[in-house]
Amino acid sequence: MLRARIIPCLLVHDGGLIKTRRFTDPKYVGDPINAVRIFNEKGVDELIVLDIDATVQNREPDYAMIEHLAAECRMPLAYGGGVSTADQARRIMGLGVEKVALSAAALARPELISEISAQVGSQSVVVVLDVKKKLLGGYRAYIRNGRIDTKIPPVDFARRAEALGAGEIVINSIDSDGMMQGYDLDLAAQIRTSVSLPLTLLGGAGSLDHMAEAIDRIGVAGLGAGSLFVFKGQYRAVLISYPTAEQRRGLQARAATA
Repeated sequence: MLRARIIPCLLVHDGGLIKTRRFTDPKYVGDPINAVRIFNEKGVDELIVLDIDATVQNREPDYAMIEHLAAECRMPLAYGGGVSTADQARRIMGLGVEKVALSAAALARPELISEISAQVGSQSVVVVLDVKKKLLGGYRAYIRNGRIDTKIPPVDFARRAEALGAGEIVINSIDSDGMMQGYDLDLAAQIRTSVSLPLTLLGGAGSLDHMAEAIDRIGVAGLGAGSLFVFKGQYRAVLISYPTAEQRRGLQARAATA
């Protein structure tokens, strides 16, 4: 039976961790390895690490960094950033990573999803869609840290990704990123009704109530967050946190009835 997964998402930039607002205004929040060690102690369900420099700089994944993170990580780890071939994905999996996340490369060449799925298994292939709402309604998928509009509707690509062998969809709202005002549940509902794959929501979570609201409306899903787990208070002081066991049980009980 599927369960709601509560997933911190860490952004790596220039070797350190940052957190953004609407993909801009980056704030340094610490060292990746230290963050992983703290999350280990808190019994995190799963961790997503995205190197937001790799694709923009047209370089391969930083395998040394990935190896260090995987060696420290005691929870399932998903890595994304710069992955553009099946060989790269296989190498990353060999370092101890459980899932490889694809974004720009998959949107540019969707067949990559099938190629990587054939190499490492569909359960290890995650497609991340960074999505922005259009002024006159509807949504578009963006790439290169939200700078380029692909003109591709995310619902259409989510369906295609499923057909090509993706094992999970992460839907990341650019408009909600770092705002801590709640997930874009209209967007999430469109994706949820379009595909049967496991779905993870990202962008906008500012409280456990936002996660509970997502479960009530969308059903069982991965509940991803960045700011919620690295900031505290109105002044956004850096403090890594995670729901207590009792709080997690409450969300799981809610998910069981969703």
